[in-house]
Amino acid sequence: MNKPLNALILPSVCCLFAFNTLALGADSDRLEALLSDVSTLTADVTQLIVESNGGVLEESSIKMKLKKPDGFYWETIDPFPELIVTNGVKLWNYQPDLEQVVVEDWQSDQSELAAQLLSGRTDTLNKEYAIKLDKIDTDGENFTLTPLASDNVYSSIVIQFIKTELDAIYINSKNGEQTVWQFIDVKTNMPLTDSEFNFEPPEGIEIIENNYSQ
Repeated sequence: MNKPLNALILPSVCCLFAFNTLALGADSDRLEALLSDVSTLTADVTQLIVESNGGVLEESSIKMKLKKPDGFYWETIDPFPELIVTNGVKLWNYQPDLEQVVVEDWQSDQSELAAQLLSGRTDTLNKEYAIKLDKIDTDGENFTLTPLASDNVYSSIVIQFIKTELDAIYINSKNGEQTVWQFIDVKTNMPLTDSEFNFEPPEGIEIIENNYSQ
């Protein structure tokens, strides 16, 4: 797994603070409404890692699929091939260059950031972020998520919709680095089979089972 993707996708942030629903409930509800209308989603994703000086450190091409409640598929095509996929029971992290797949039990409360943001479960996001609707115009809406925990590695996350369609997610780190996910050719509520969120390792691939149970 390349390091920028690993830093963004795999870690989860502990839910340390309660969310002030009286102050920001309407904005949270609006975000939930936009996401809850989506039962499945497929898209091509362009991921940019942008340095604090504005230079592009890395550009990746990704294919993603989402099927609620727990189906999630995130395949990096270029420059470093990798697949992260879960069916809601198991999570597979396949790294073809290393000829190995890491298999773990899926834990929804420790889901990948992309899956968490797109799942529509704003009750979970509310525990970690203050959600504010920054902009409403004829073209779309922007939501800024500000972490409530002081030790969060992110300074803010912006989710952008154009005419109610997901357009981009901007993830701003405290070190000044920004990750941009630009969603292209978005298709929502198209049939997806459960088999698309299972992974059968190719022959000869090393299988590493990570079991964290005591």
